[in-house]
Amino acid sequence: MTVRSAFFDLDGTLVDSLADLADAVNHMLSSLDRPALPLAEVRLLIGKGAHNLVRRALKSDDEHIVQQGLARFLEYNHGHIVDKSRLYPGAREALESLVDNGITLAAISNKNEALSRLILGELGIAPLFEVICGGNSFAEMKPSPLPLLKTLERLDISATEAVMAGDSINDIQAGRRAGITTIGCCWGYGAPEELRQADYRADSCSDVSRIILTGKSP
Repeated sequence: MTVRSAFFDLDGTLVDSLADLADAVNHMLSSLDRPALPLAEVRLLIGKGAHNLVRRALKSDDEHIVQQGLARFLEYNHGHIVDKSRLYPGAREALESLVDNGITLAAISNKNEALSRLILGELGIAPLFEVICGGNSFAEMKPSPLPLLKTLERLDISATEAVMAGDSINDIQAGRRAGITTIGCCWGYGAPEELRQADYRADSCSDVSRIILTGKSP
């Protein structure tokens, strides 16, 4: 496996953002006189973008209400993006190791692009990435392969020269549909069965960099 670029999901892969996302969800729910959700329930809502998260948190398909909630969620999350969010242990070192070895990095999230850029900037790792895109960057988001395919085009590389690392089925399916080698990150928000189809599975950020650089499982 010769890798020129590594694609990473954000929430649950590089960044433990669950507490901040839960705070934003519960602020939104409170503003609409809805009961708060426990952390464990919010965790299950993450992965398919803010609109889906808000719709499921509200338990409503009324688009007017969902849009109200989405605006309040995004506004709060923007203002509290790293109150509690932190990089996972070894994430910064793993990314720096890849860059030092000539690997180009791309962040491909279903989080809003502006929020993706903000959180990476606040955590001090945005300069490591050649490409940063979010759930609103293209016409489709993961598990569609479109964001990955567009990133391949931008970097002028083939699918066989890239790796997609993520913690959920959205990342694994997007990678497989794009013909890209996948690494399932076992510490994130996705259930273990979501990672079964991944080409590799990693238990830590250092495992991810080791797989990419050596082509071998830990």
